[in-house]
Amino acid sequence: CCSCSCCCCFCCCCIDIESCHSNLNSFVYIFSFTTTTTTFSTAGRMIKTGLTASVIVSQWTWAATLLQSSNVAWQYGVSGPFWYASGATIQILLFGVIAISLKKVAPSAHTVCEIVNARWGRTAHKTFLFFAFCANIIVTSMLLLGGAATVEALTGMDYRLASFLIPWGVILYTSAGGLKATFLASYIHTVIIFLVLVIMIFVVYIKYYSSDLIYTFLDKTVSYSEEECQAIYSRDGTSATTFYNAATYACGAVSGNNSGSYLTMLSGDGLMF
Repeated sequence: CCSCSCCCCFCCCCIDIESCHSNLNSFVYIFSFTTTTTTFSTAGRMIKTGLTASVIVSQWTWAATLLQSSNVAWQYGVSGPFWYASGATIQILLFGVIAISLKKVAPSAHTVCEIVNARWGRTAHKTFLFFAFCANIIVTSMLLLGGAATVEALTGMDYRLASFLIPWGVILYTSAGGLKATFLASYIHTVIIFLVLVIMIFVVYIKYYSSDLIYTFLDKTVSYSEEECQAIYSRDGTSATTFYNAATYACGAVSGNNSGSYLTMLSGDGLMF
C-alpha cells in the first residue's frame, strides 16, 4: 500500500488517486445524516477500501487477539504471533472473494442469512440464524469480559459495573447511526490502536531499552541451563528452594525452536499452533 497526500488523514490503505477519492467520499458519507432503512443497515453501500481496512483492524484487535498473540509470543518467540496472524489472514482473503461474488449475484441483500434464505430455503435460513446468534452471543460475551477486565486493571472499577456500562455507549451510537456509525467508531478505534503501538514502541525500544539490549536479554535467557533457571527462580539462590516452572517462567532454550531461540522463524510448535 502507499499513502496519498490528498487523503492521508482519511485512508488507511490507498492504491492511487482514484481510490483515495473514493475513500474520501466514503468518509464524508459517514458524516451525512440522511437515514433510511437501507442506509441504516448497509451504510448506503458506499464503504470503500480505506474504511474497510480500518474496520478489519479495529474489529480484529479484541481480547482474544491481544491475549493469545502475546501468549504465543511468550511461548514460541517471534514465530508465534507471526503464524497466528498468518492463519487469520486466510479467512480475510476467503471472505473477500466470497463478498465480491455475493455482491455480484445479490447486490440488494442485507445479510448473509437473507442470501441463504433466498438460495436454500427456510430450513437452512433458520440453521444459519441459530449459528449466527450463537456466534454473536459468544463473541459479545468475550468482548465484554475482556473489556471489563481491562477497565478494572486500568481504573480499579469493578468488572461487573464495567460490564454493565460498556455496552451502553455502543448501543447509543449504533442506534443513532446504524452501520455507518459503527464504521466511524472503528476508524477512531484504529487511530487509537496505532497511537498506542507507536507510543509503546518508542517507550520500549528508545526510552528504556534498545533493540540491541533486548536481543542481548533474549540471547542470554536461552543460554541458561535448567539448573541455572532453578537457581534464578529460588528464594535463596539454590535449586533446593526453587519455585521455577518451565510452563510459567521464560528461562532456558525454547523447545522446538531452531537453536532454542526466541528470535527464529523456524519453530515447529509455533507453526503447528
